[in-house]
Amino acid sequence: MMLNRVLTVAALAVGGMVLSKQLKKNRASGAGSSVIEAIDVKVPVSTAYNQWTQFEEFPRFMDNVHEVRQRDDKHLHWRADVAGKEKEWDVEITEQIPDQRIAWRSMSGPYNAGVATFHRVSDDTCRVTLQMDYEPETLAEKAGDLVGAMRMQVRSDLKRFKEMLESRGHETGAWRGTITH
Repeated sequence: MMLNRVLTVAALAVGGMVLSKQLKKNRASGAGSSVIEAIDVKVPVSTAYNQWTQFEEFPRFMDNVHEVRQRDDKHLHWRADVAGKEKEWDVEITEQIPDQRIAWRSMSGPYNAGVATFHRVSDDTCRVTLQMDYEPETLAEKAGDLVGAMRMQVRSDLKRFKEMLESRGHETGAWRGTITH
């Protein structure tokens, strides 16, 4: 019994030291965090892509997003909860290729950038992959990042996107334009 307690304390101490070193290394390098999640959706790739271009509907499946306003073909304004605090930021779409990919980067507010890609699995199924890089700012955001809160949020959002689209069976709109940088 005593040996188990000693081993538990030793494991916690080692884990704490490793975590502390990782946090210091991330702070020193200015390293952010990254999430990659994918989900198969039982709709054609064009249907999933078309729905994703309906940015103002993101609050329907993204839990923490209150509003996305599309200012023009390349610019969006976001309002969402980040680690329990409301934040706003502007995003520029840097690349958009119909049925393939939509890439973005923040222009103000919290740093984030990423890409959503769309892959044909079969005639009636596609894979949506979301890769996002971000920089946790506050202590709460950093703590949430350490326990994988962003990964869990993205995974849940993609599941809701899948459920919404599969239950409806069709997109609510589409923008088929191309943006290249």
